[in-house]
Amino acid sequence: MFGYRADGKKVKNLDPIQRLMPHIMPTRADAQNSTSYDVPCEPLDEFIKREYEKGEKYNYMHILIAAIVRGTALYPRINRFICNGRIYARNCIQISFLVKKALSQEAADATIKIDFTGHESLPEIRDRINEVIAKNVASIDTKNDTDTMARIFSIVPNFMIGIMIGLLKFADVHGLLPKAILDLLPFHCTAFVTNLKSIHGPSIYHHVYNFGNTGMFFAMGKESKKPVVRNGEIVVGKLMPLRIVTDERFCDGFYFVNAFKKLMALLADPDSMMERLEELPQDTVVQHAFSKKKKNKQ
Repeated sequence: MFGYRADGKKVKNLDPIQRLMPHIMPTRADAQNSTSYDVPCEPLDEFIKREYEKGEKYNYMHILIAAIVRGTALYPRINRFICNGRIYARNCIQISFLVKKALSQEAADATIKIDFTGHESLPEIRDRINEVIAKNVASIDTKNDTDTMARIFSIVPNFMIGIMIGLLKFADVHGLLPKAILDLLPFHCTAFVTNLKSIHGPSIYHHVYNFGNTGMFFAMGKESKKPVVRNGEIVVGKLMPLRIVTDERFCDGFYFVNAFKKLMALLADPDSMMERLEELPQDTVVQHAFSKKKKNKQ
């Protein structure tokens, strides 16, 4: 309440135009920007094959999430979010995604959200993802806390669902939700990732939700072969479509573009993420605001 939240710190000393943006475009649906990249698969396939020969198993999802985590750590402003007309810097890097408990149309989905610090290496991120997925797909009847909360909301009479969701939204907007509840809500995260490649589907531009504070949505689809230019020659290359939808209000376009350039560079060189990131850049606007406050106290 009064600008304080359990999942982030209010950003101060913003550019006047940026401060007005959440009021000019009050919802994420107003502020969606979409972009697309064709990710070369050869570096990913070579890395996966080489590591498999060493007894280490990786897949595209591991590498993409690792690249998002590392890219966010290096460009912390893309880890901001907007609530009630204010811009916040998120306390940690949070990635949400869905997994099927079995590859069938009848199988239920499990909603997963994982917290990262940004220091993690690719092997650490892979192990964390595998651990959480294993727990959630241990059996068809396995339910995590997020699924349990959703079930509680859904078993009440229909007219009550709207009231309960309305109360949840009100508490969220005014910073009244405790961290324990926020940790269960998959729509409160740095990025939501969907892996349509795993079901041989095309990539899509997935909207960012108005509920919650997800600032980015990544969707990767099934790879295909297309003409590409290499060393001045046109050859056939395998490319994976990656579609990204962002909330444009909390970060300027120049910063977003450079952050995604870094993301693509990381995907082109997975080996660059094999070591931990020891020093994390800080969100400079937030850091400046806190430093100024501390200096005034002195």
